[in-house]
Amino acid sequence: MNKILINFAHPVLEKSRVHKTLLKYIPQVDDITVNDLYENYPDFDIDVKREQQLLLAHDIIIWQHPLYWYSAPALLKQWQDLVLEHGWAYGKTGFALSGKKIFNVISSGGGMGAYQREGYQHCTIADVLRPYERTAELCKMTYWPPFWVAGSHKMDLPQIIEYAALYKQLLLKMRAGDIKEDKMMQVSRLNDLIEISQSNLA
Repeated sequence: MNKILINFAHPVLEKSRVHKTLLKYIPQVDDITVNDLYENYPDFDIDVKREQQLLLAHDIIIWQHPLYWYSAPALLKQWQDLVLEHGWAYGKTGFALSGKKIFNVISSGGGMGAYQREGYQHCTIADVLRPYERTAELCKMTYWPPFWVAGSHKMDLPQIIEYAALYKQLLLKMRAGDIKEDKMMQVSRLNDLIEISQSNLA
């Protein structure tokens, strides 16, 4: 089984519909760990050694967060700045994370059509996530496409639940190693690799 670490960052979770639902659907099983950064570090005083040990103990790393101004909430950037140390995560002697897999689980108010070069945002979601891709590659990790909940402002709860059920199935399949990496690299969203039945929505 693959061990999965979800580094979750949302400063106002009580106001969230999407991420609150996604969290509820994360399987409560061994090998999947939710690391709630704002819960653990409300004063931004990150325990670097603890975070590094969590990274070492897991095979697949997830950055889960809403898109804030084409990026993530501030604490996730603080986490990157402090935890991914030179000489540990990158650099000539930084090989601690080599070979691990990482991707973003994100929500955006804008829909998929907005994130096109000719769309409202004048860029793709891959463009927005490029800093995360480059961070992963600098740390010698493999960066996978995102799981993306797009157009969240206009979604009703049943639609959000459908995404949450997809996320649950994706995590279970990743844990079991049931999705080949070459398949992942052929899609723009990991959502597209999972099909669910109505029974999975419960």
